[in-house]
Amino acid sequence: MSRFFRFVLLLLIALSCFAQVRANEADTSTQTKAERDVRMGWWRDARFGMFIHWGLYSVPAGVWKERKSSSYGEWLMWNFKIPVADYKALAPQFDPTDFDADAWVALAKAAGMKYIVVTAKHHDGFAMFHSKADSFNIYDATPFKSDPLMELAEACQKQDIKLGFYYSQDQDWTFPGGGVHRDIHWDPTHDGDFATYFKTKALPQMEELLNNYQPAPAVIWFDTPSRNMTPKLASQIVALLNKHPEIIWNNRLGGGYKGDTETPEQKIPADGFPGRDWETCMTINGTWGYKSTDTNFKSTKTLLHNLIDIASKGGNYLLNVGPTSKGVIPEPEADRLREMGTWLAVNGEAIYGTSAGSLPQAPVWGRVTQKPGKLYLSVFDWPKDGKLPLAISNQVTRAYLLAKPDIVLTTSRDANGITVNLPPGAPDPIASVVVLEIQGAPAAANASPAPAPSGQQASGH
Repeated sequence: MSRFFRFVLLLLIALSCFAQVRANEADTSTQTKAERDVRMGWWRDARFGMFIHWGLYSVPAGVWKERKSSSYGEWLMWNFKIPVADYKALAPQFDPTDFDADAWVALAKAAGMKYIVVTAKHHDGFAMFHSKADSFNIYDATPFKSDPLMELAEACQKQDIKLGFYYSQDQDWTFPGGGVHRDIHWDPTHDGDFATYFKTKALPQMEELLNNYQPAPAVIWFDTPSRNMTPKLASQIVALLNKHPEIIWNNRLGGGYKGDTETPEQKIPADGFPGRDWETCMTINGTWGYKSTDTNFKSTKTLLHNLIDIASKGGNYLLNVGPTSKGVIPEPEADRLREMGTWLAVNGEAIYGTSAGSLPQAPVWGRVTQKPGKLYLSVFDWPKDGKLPLAISNQVTRAYLLAKPDIVLTTSRDANGITVNLPPGAPDPIASVVVLEIQGAPAAANASPAPAPSGQQASGH
């Protein structure tokens, strides 16, 4: 390699690194930590949200020409390599006459959820809103002739719940040049220039989503970025987001942008993400988009234990429902959400507005969340001997069951920490919450507890 070409190569590498650094710098706003804490405050307090995957894929519902998909319902087009024209021909069959935005939002509230994130456009390129940027949308291409996102925005505002939009900014299997998973093109219309797709469809639709709904969405949830989403292109979306500084957006835009939140999918990280806001997204059964053949629903016990586990690590739980093509959330999913809401109506104090338990490791009997001056012990396995150990050195000023706060529990102490003396029989078959009011910040046994804040008593409310 000649000296000149070596110089050019090094220059290109340097410019690429500089662009990456600039992208990451742009992702760090000028907000102070205190300002960021205020912006993220509602989201951190919420702990529990509803993910909704709803789109044209709900019409075939996981079955194409008598073949049943073994993957996610919303990936049907990619899995069976359905020609674009054949897939678009599904649109006249999509008429969700049973859709009721108020009922969906009421279900989220009954479940104890504090926000909703709904698919505005998934990888199939079909927009679930009235888009002037592209006619392949629920208003222009189907008999429905309405904008469900507008209806959801109005219902959320009436019922005081936050609304966010999922948008697949990179993949688009029905628009020329749109990204396709693994670059596998099975239809000639996939060929094209990504930058043209981005300029013609993705960017204008993002602008519509940010500007056409009032109030502006509280969350933008991006997905599956690829090398197509360069720092230069991604920065144009960031410029739109910056006009709405209250919006919270995730780490899946691409182009080197970190966003506000980490997004582990279908799993709960062992230690959370210390120093970062994070949110586990998860399905109730095995699919995101509706599949008529998927009846493998997680139990309410599993779902609640997941929520408690995630909150104990400082994260949020974004739990998905997949409505049918008629606009109905499947009853097995709705039933489980209502049951979760019943538990939260009694025990929500142990979830909402809490922070991660600061003890070295989770106890074997359950999980711990905390607020200033309080520890919440969510007990999964009620001890048969009535003794609940916790390895803390703090002075306990009061102990009681969250479901029965008038019944005071006694505690004892030894070198290993404290032991709470429990009544026989768990108050709740899924998780019972014991509240400890303590002096100072939580400290492990054999460590000196941090003092209570100056001028404040360490007793509970």
